[in-house]
Amino acid sequence: MTNPRRAGRRVLTVTSLVVIAAGAVAATLAGAGPAAAARVTATCANNNGDAAVIQAAIDGSAAGDEIVIDGPCTIVSTVILRGNRAYRGDSPSTLLREGNGSNLAAVLASDSWINNDAFAGEPISLRGLTIDANAANNPTGGDAVVIRSWRSTVEGLNIRNARAHGLRVTNTSRNGTTLTNTMVNGSIRGLFVENSGQHGIYVQDTGNSVTDWNLTESWVAASGGDAIKLDNSAGWTVERNHVYGVGGSGINASRLFATSVSDNYVEDFVTNGIGVTVQGDAASTVVGNRVFQFSGAGTTYLAIKQVNYGTGHVAVTGNVVRGNGSGVGLSYQRGGNQLTVVSSGNAVSGVTSPLLFGTGVNVSAGL
Repeated sequence: MTNPRRAGRRVLTVTSLVVIAAGAVAATLAGAGPAAAARVTATCANNNGDAAVIQAAIDGSAAGDEIVIDGPCTIVSTVILRGNRAYRGDSPSTLLREGNGSNLAAVLASDSWINNDAFAGEPISLRGLTIDANAANNPTGGDAVVIRSWRSTVEGLNIRNARAHGLRVTNTSRNGTTLTNTMVNGSIRGLFVENSGQHGIYVQDTGNSVTDWNLTESWVAASGGDAIKLDNSAGWTVERNHVYGVGGSGINASRLFATSVSDNYVEDFVTNGIGVTVQGDAASTVVGNRVFQFSGAGTTYLAIKQVNYGTGHVAVTGNVVRGNGSGVGLSYQRGGNQLTVVSSGNAVSGVTSPLLFGTGVNVSAGL
C-alpha cells in the first residue's frame, strides 16, 4: 500500500530576508542547493474579499512554504489547498466562516479535488483553525473540509455546522473522478467536529485507495448521520476518540483489514455504537472501547455485521458495554461467509442479550 508519487521534502530554515539573501549568496558560491521556505501571512478583513486574499497568498507561495491565516475571515468561495505546503491559523481560534448564501461544496479543499485529477494531491499540513460552515445560512451547502491529498496531516481543527460532512477524506473529486493511485499514510488527530448534517468525519472510498491512516484523539458530537464513518478502514488505526449524541452509528467502519479500533468512548447513538464489516484476509482488533447508552435509541452496541468475503478474523477483547435496559451488547454475524472471533474480557451490562452470534460463527476465548 504505497504511493508511486512520493515527493522529496525540502529542509526549511528561513527566518528573515537577510537570511534568505545570505543563503542565496552561499548557494551561489558553494553550488546549487534547495530554496529556502517562507512564511506567508494572509490577513482577513472579515468581508467577502477574504477568500480571494487567502487564495492569492496560497497561489503566490512556493512548495515548502507555510501559509498563516489571520482572521476572522468570511469565505465566499472554496479555498484551494495546494500541495507541499503547511496551513495554520494565527491561533487555534482563527475563524473561517462561510458567508451567508455562499452554499459552497467545501470551505477548504485539496487541489486534487478541485481540479478533478486522477491522482492524489501532494502532502499538506492543516492545523489550528476554527471552520464554521454556517449551515443555517447555507441551505444547499456541503462539507467544511475536503482532503484528497496523501501523506497529509489534519490536526487541531474545530469544525462546526457543516450542511453535509465536517471532514471528508475522499478518493473522488468534485465531479466524481476517482483516483487511479493510492492516498495513504495520513493522520487526523485532535479535531472537534460538531453539528454536521451528515457524518462528522467521513472517509469516502469507492475503490481501494484511502488506506493506512491514523484517526486519533478527536471528538465528534451531534452529527445527523454517523460520528465517524469509514467506507474503507483497511490499515487504519481508529483510537482514543470520543463520539456522542449522533443520529447514526458512533463508529461505522467497513472493510476491516489489519485495522485497529481501540480505546474509543462512544455514547448515545441511533444505529450501532460500533459497527464493522470485515475482509477475509488479514485479522483486525476491536479492543478496550467503552460503549454506553444514556439517551439514544440504538439497541446494538458493538456489532460485527458481516464478512465481505472469505474468512474474517477479529479479536474483540476488553470492551465495556453499558446499556439502558434493552438491546444486544455484542453481536457477531458472518453474512454468508466465515467468521472467527476471539471474544474475551468484555464487560456487558444493562442489555437484554449480552452476546448474540449467528449460526456458523466460530467464537472462542483465545489462548
